[in-house]
Parts: sequence; C-alpha cells; structure tokens
Amino acid sequence: MSKITEIRVPDIGDFEDVPVIEISVAAGEAVEPEDIVVVLESDKATLEVPTTVAGEIVELKVSPGDVVSKDSVIALIKSDDAQDTPSAETQEEREKPPAEIETELAQKTIAPPATPSPQAAALSPQTSGSQALAHASPSVRKFARELGVEIGLVPGTGQKGRITKDDVTGFVKRAMEAGPADSRSAGLGLELPAWPTVDYAKYGPISRTPLSRIARISGPSLARNSVIIPHVTNFEKADITELEDFRKLINSEAKDGRKMSILPFIVKAVVAALKEHPKFNSSLDGDELVLKQYYNIGVAADTPDGLVVPVVKSADTKGLHEIAAEMADLAADARSGKIKPADMQGGTFTISSLGGIGGTNFTPIINAPEVAIFGMVRSSLEPVWDGEAFKPRLIQPMSLSWDHRVVDGVAAGRFLVTVKTILADFRRICL
Repeated sequence: MSKITEIRVPDIGDFEDVPVIEISVAAGEAVEPEDIVVVLESDKATLEVPTTVAGEIVELKVSPGDVVSKDSVIALIKSDDAQDTPSAETQEEREKPPAEIETELAQKTIAPPATPSPQAAALSPQTSGSQALAHASPSVRKFARELGVEIGLVPGTGQKGRITKDDVTGFVKRAMEAGPADSRSAGLGLELPAWPTVDYAKYGPISRTPLSRIARISGPSLARNSVIIPHVTNFEKADITELEDFRKLINSEAKDGRKMSILPFIVKAVVAALKEHPKFNSSLDGDELVLKQYYNIGVAADTPDGLVVPVVKSADTKGLHEIAAEMADLAADARSGKIKPADMQGGTFTISSLGGIGGTNFTPIINAPEVAIFGMVRSSLEPVWDGEAFKPRLIQPMSLSWDHRVVDGVAAGRFLVTVKTILADFRRICL
C-alpha cells in the first residue's frame, strides 16, 4: 500500500526565510533515501535537503527563488509504507541540536583540503578564503577537497553559477590535459604578501554587512581575470547625434509602449565589428585560439545584489526591436532573481554600460574566457569643429579592454573605429 509523505525543511537553526537556490528533482521522478530534493542557501552556509524515503515525486511545493523556514513543505512523495522509515544516519542528523548542525555546515564550507594530487596541486593554491566564497554545496566541496582542487577556481555552470561535480571533474580534466605551462593555470601561484589585518574599530565606530551572494560568487573570478589576463584598454568617442534622432523617432512610433535605449544599437554595431575583426570573438585555449562563428552578446545588468551578465544569443540574427525586448526581459528576470543559468552562459563578447549614471570613461575587466569587453558611459553634448564653426554634437565615450595575449593595440583601435563609424551613420549596418 502506498502513502503520500511530506518532505519538510529540517531544523536549520535560527535562520528563517532561507532562499531556495536549486531544485534537484522533478515531478514524476523516482528517488531513493538521501537523494537531494532542494538546496537552500543562508548567509553562512549551503544546505542540501534530502528525502528520507524512496518513492516517486508527486508534487514540488517550491520553486527557485522561494523562501522557506523550518518545517516548510518542499515536496510530496508517494512511497510504500515499508519504505517510510528514515535511515539511522538521517534520524541521527535530525536529532542533532541546531548549533551542532550549523557548526558542521561551517566546517564543510571552509575546511582545508586533503592532500592534493601533484597535478591538481600545481594549479590549485590552497586558500580557504576562496573556498568559502565559492557557490557550491557541501558534497561538491568535499568532492573538490578529495581531488585537491581549490573550489574557488572552478567556473560554475549550475543554476545561478553554482558549481557542480561535473564542473570539478571537468576542471581537473582540463588541468591534466593542459599541464602546468597552460595559460589557463599559469601564474595562479603568485607569491603575494598576506592581506593586512587591521583592527578597524580601534580608529572609530564601524559596522559590518555581509557581501551579497553575487559579490561572493563573482569576486574570485574577477580577481582571477584581473591578475591572469594582461589587460590593456583603448578609448574612443563616437558622434551619435543622428543616431539619437533616429532612436527618438523609433520610440515615438512604438505601438507597444516599449522604449528603446541606445544599447540595442550598440549590440548590432559590436556584432558588425566582431565579424570584421573575428579575433575579438574568440577564446584562448592553451596554444590555440577558438574562433567562434556565433555572436552571443552579454550585456551587464544592474540588480539590487550587484551586476549580472545576461546573454543575448545569436544577436546577429535579431533585429533592434527583438534585441531590445529580449534585453528588457532578461534584465527584469535578473532583478527579480529568477534568471536562469542558461541565460548567462555561452557569451562570446560583453558590453558593460554605466548608462546615465555619469563618468567620462572606465576600464572594465574582461569576462574570461572572452578576450575583450566593451565599455560605455553617459553621452554628452560637446562643441565639435566642422571646418567652419563649432556645433553641438552628442558624443558617446567608449572603451575596449582586451587580452594582449590574443590581440594588440592596433587591432583594438581598428575595432573601435569600426564601431564608431557605424554609430555615426547607422545606415552602414546594412553593408
């Protein structure tokens, strides 16, 4: 005889309204005891919630982004009465006091790695700081420690950038194939002085606030990219006076009420430049350059927790209105925390815009494994000499940070001139 069993959130200590960051099963799927149903993330640790019975998932009661607390129902499982008995290990875990559970979770998050294999140790300096910042479950952290891999160096492909076991396995495989001289791993063992330890309260009042989840996930990658990639940045200005008039005309004719910013025009101009200068649409892979014949453009979006980079796939096949609508939808999902991992993967080139915030220009950090990133700030009216008089023109500052291992300053200058020329007379996009 079968029965329906409720899978509930166990005692997670003093935490309430903990977000669900991953659903590991689907309705209709068969599960065994200890199979993970959902993954939660507090501000201190990641918690996998397993099923205690074998059976079939009848219904999921939560979705990614929902918040739960102790005893919240997360799933219904149809099981046989004979199987409806928690294992001894699970029962023991349920009887542990909250303080002991929290201590174990913290140890899983920051425990030092086991003795690594020589190959993995060659590219994985064992620093507990980046281990703690990585977005991975305790079981994946343990798996990485057993292989001697620093979890903070592994790019995550799971939901919201989460690191999976396959990511760790793939990281080790690439390291074994590439060897210590490969550009993806070389230089990670820099002999830097220790980070200064300061008693800030000694000098005046202070307060502390935890880093956002996005900052904790992206921080190690940004640090790696800025140190390993030899960044150089070129600057340029484009006259977008006529383009702005065209944009306003399009918006005045819009029937759906959606207003178009300058970003869709930038995306199309960048794609045209990438086609003319294909090295900027590539990735460095050991001693080879992977030239991509597809154009997936990442456009950084501001969210309450920090910047994320949704990707407009196959931007070369889409029109301005389609790109504008897709960017708006992706940005809305990002701000609400509902964006899917697949929407932030597969990028070949990134655009980072400060929009109307201000500034005169900036040097964005390349989003590895890409080899360049385009930056732009607010446009402004400037007096421009036309040969007879100074006239007010709308000028758009631009920047291009590029990987000096792949391209050089001459190529970067030509790339920006191509973008500049198209923005100055957008009819050229048809050529």
